[in-house]
Formats: sequence, C-alpha cells, structure tokens
Amino acid sequence: MDVQKIRNDFPILQRKVNGKPLVYFDNAATSQTPIQVIDTIVEYYNNYNANIHRGVHTLSQEATELYELARQKIQKHFNAAQAHEIIFTSGTTHSINIVSNGYAQILSKGDEVIVSALEHHSNIVPWQMMCEKTGAVLKVIPMNEDGVLIMEEYDQLLSNTTKLVFVNHVSNALGTVNPIEEIITKAHAVGAEVLIDGAQASPHIKADVQSLDVDYYVTSAHKLCGPTGVGMLYGKQSALNRLPPYQGGGEMIAEVTFEKTTYADLPHKFEAGTPNIAGGIGFGAALDYLNTIGMEEIAAYEEQLLKYATTALNNIPGVKIYGVAPQKTAVISFNVTGIHPYDIGSILDQLGIAVRTGHHCAQPIMDFYQIPGTVRASFSFYNTFQEIDSMVEALKKAIQMLQ
Repeated sequence: MDVQKIRNDFPILQRKVNGKPLVYFDNAATSQTPIQVIDTIVEYYNNYNANIHRGVHTLSQEATELYELARQKIQKHFNAAQAHEIIFTSGTTHSINIVSNGYAQILSKGDEVIVSALEHHSNIVPWQMMCEKTGAVLKVIPMNEDGVLIMEEYDQLLSNTTKLVFVNHVSNALGTVNPIEEIITKAHAVGAEVLIDGAQASPHIKADVQSLDVDYYVTSAHKLCGPTGVGMLYGKQSALNRLPPYQGGGEMIAEVTFEKTTYADLPHKFEAGTPNIAGGIGFGAALDYLNTIGMEEIAAYEEQLLKYATTALNNIPGVKIYGVAPQKTAVISFNVTGIHPYDIGSILDQLGIAVRTGHHCAQPIMDFYQIPGTVRASFSFYNTFQEIDSMVEALKKAIQMLQ
C-alpha cells in the first residue's frame, strides 16, 4: 500500500492539534473519513436531496436509486444472500436493540441467553432489559487473564433452553478476535440463534455472513471510514421475518386502517420514517473506498503496525498491556504503573496524540482486571510507523512529568 497517498485522501490528517501534527490513534471509536466519501455526501445534497421510496418525481427516484445501490454494496461486501436482508439503522446500538426488542416479544420465562465477558455495553444492556421484561436468564462466557474467552465454559453454558447467543466479533477494549465460527456452530447445535456485534471487526475483517451461517450481524459505518449515524443490521430472511417491527410509522406499512395495520415486506418492515439517506449513500461509498484498497491488504498492514507498537510499548518500564490474545486486531490497551490513564491521555493530547482513555464502554472487563480504565491506542491503515514513534516519545515525556 502507498500509505502516504492514502493519507492524502484524509483532510483531517493534515491539521495540527495544540501546535503539533495530529496523530490519530482513536480509530476504534471512530475512523476518519476520506475525501471520496465526503464528496459523495456533498454531491447528494447538491444534486439529489429528496425523500426516497415515496415520490414519482425525478429527484426522489434518483435518491432512491442511490440509496438502494448502497444497500446492494453492503450486501455484496458482507456476502448476504439478498439485499433485503440488509436493514439500514442508525448504527450498531440501534441494530442490536431491534433484535433485543423483537426477542422481548418471543422469549418466555426460563429461556436462557448467553453473552460474553468481552462485550461493549451496547451488547449487554439491551439484553438485560430484555431479560427483565421476559424473565429470561442471562449467562456469561467468562474470560481469562489474556483477554480470551474460556470456550470450555461456553460448552457448559449451552443447553436446550438456550435461545440466543450474542458476542462481539472483536473486543473494542482489548482487540481480541473471538472464535465466532465455533460459537455459531455450537449455538446452532442446540437450536439457538446468534447475533454477532461486528462493529470493531468490520474495519479489519471482511465477514462473510453466509459462510459464517450467522443469524444476525451488525456494524456501524463510522467504524469503516463512513459517516456517523448510520449502520446496518444483517439478518437471515427467516430470522427477520420472525421478529416484530421495532418502530411504527411511515414506510414500514403495507396497509393502514384504524382497525388494523399490515406491515411491509423486508427491508421496509424495520425502516420506519425518513432514513439517513446521505449517510446510507456515504456508507456505500466508504465500502467502495475500502475495497479499492483491499481489505486483506489493510489487515496485513495493520498487523505490522500492531506488532511494531506492541514491541515499542513493552520496552517502556512500567507499561502493562491488557489483552494479549494470539488473535488481535490493531488495538492496544495499556496502563503505566502508578499513573491514572486519564492523566496519560491528557498529556498525550497536549502533544498532538489522540488516544482514548477510560473503560471504553466495557466496564466488566475493567472490573475483571481491577483497574479504573486503560489508555487505548487503536490503529488504522492510514497510520504510520513514524506516528507510533511519536506516541512512544510522547508517552515517555508524560511518564517523566507524572512520576
């Protein structure tokens, strides 16, 4: 990859922060957006801005065509069998809530659902709310000190009363790549469905939902160089048809009378109201951009960044890295002995280094390690080895100032 050429596609990487060149290592929270995607969104508002699916006039038809073309791009990227198995949402959290809300009307008292210890809060709280409504029982796959799920314990949790398993493909806090193929296969063996939170995996791993045989897969565009406020819920047609609608309103109906309403077919059943049209089109443009570079090439380069940064940080006295799974994406969570992660992050920011500090919406992981949080550096294909060197030098300065 020509990384410098790629960096030229990202206007924000040219700016300075506190008088220093920006080093953006908060990609696990939100990736940056290339000019190609920005231009696509501007072009929509300049030339096609109209509501979709509802108008016979030219602008509406053109906007509809662009929006549905984006759906087809997402279908192709994730290898869904049919375009209507792709539901546009506001993001991963919205996608998960559509499924949890549907299951709240399906499950019965005593049914069991399984989550992992590595989850983001958005893949914990909706299921807890669902269990409170239904009387279903929430069980947890534990993790070990390396940040790896204990699969023998998962085997013991599965039973004929297990109805749904939901785990992330990649941990946002630690970068651990979970063995989702094994998780899916074993869940299906007891008749349970599986939802995979792909928000952290999608920037690094091109999931093939048919090959995985997963029932639901969710992600957000803003993790994939796309705009914020848009994401996707993939669901097998049979799974989505079984779920009731999440919201009522325009577009998701077939016929409305005051006596009875019948719902529209997929995907419109779950897409009530005017959607984020520009966001959906931008999502498609972002996937075009990533696929032009090549997802395998991106993953290989990011693996080099991860190894380089891990070695450099391990050479700094007092640094402890959390999450050392054999299979990881380009995320490093670490602390420095005796120094609060917030203080490290604040000084790094003064030196132009953008990292994330805190519990990363994964408080159970922090409780497991008995720490208040971590400093998280997360890398993308537009980052460089020189930027890692800058972070390491800035970290050394921060340690000198704070010790």
